[in-house]
Amino acid sequence: MIQLDDQQRAAQAWFRQLRNDIWAMLEQLEDESQAPGEPGRFEKREWDRTDHAGGDGAKGDGGGGEMGVMKGRVFEKAGVNISTVYGEFNPDFAKQINGAAEDPRFFATGISLVIHPVNPLVPAVHMNTRMLVTTKRWFGGGVDLNPALPDAEETAAFHAAVKETCDRHHPDHYPAHSKWAEEYFWVPHRNRHRGVGGIFYDHLNSGDWAADFAYTQDVGRCFLETYPKLVRAKMHQDYTQEQRDAQLRYRGLYAEFNLVYDRGTTFGLKTGGNTDAILMSLPPHARWD
Repeated sequence: MIQLDDQQRAAQAWFRQLRNDIWAMLEQLEDESQAPGEPGRFEKREWDRTDHAGGDGAKGDGGGGEMGVMKGRVFEKAGVNISTVYGEFNPDFAKQINGAAEDPRFFATGISLVIHPVNPLVPAVHMNTRMLVTTKRWFGGGVDLNPALPDAEETAAFHAAVKETCDRHHPDHYPAHSKWAEEYFWVPHRNRHRGVGGIFYDHLNSGDWAADFAYTQDVGRCFLETYPKLVRAKMHQDYTQEQRDAQLRYRGLYAEFNLVYDRGTTFGLKTGGNTDAILMSLPPHARWD
């Protein structure tokens, strides 16, 4: 067990509180549904990293996390996970991580979520934020919208909310981080983007830890305030089998990106994380045809 400093404890506590707030928000939406059946509830499963170590990127492992998955009448699958892990990167993997080539020890804490709605008119969404510590210390993450059936008005409202959040902290954040998302969430073998964008950032260390932490917190709050509005706008609308089929095909694209290109998937598997938690982002049903 390592001794955490004040910044590490503050970040870990924030991600846990955000997780609790997001669980409550999503369960409230389940309660509001008029669809048949019982409203979904999150099932939590704790995991210990010493039981899951085996990635080829880390050794001297410690920490763990909590995996929460809900399957309900609004959300076919909603996964919201938190974790805190630490140890040492193996030399080859350390060369790929900011500040780890000089000293392989690391600490990482964060939250990650992916939501796959039942109704294909309701957009899927991804959000994750994290703090990493090597010889350097930084934040990373973002939030992006992934509708199977894009809606220009919905996309504009989402980007407006994200931009407002960014602009409260720095005028350069939205231009830089939305461009980063546009580049990051590109699926080369399909020659298209995974979704309609949002923001993505990494290695955020302005020299003012409190300011960077405040920005990262507001990214989480932005999701918490914005996403339920998008869900409520469409969760009661009827949809066709054709639209459902389009959703399932889109989920295939989503799965391909996460398995082939996503950095978080690679980091989790390389550092011996819980495989089920890492692959929580995969949809419950998809199709390729």
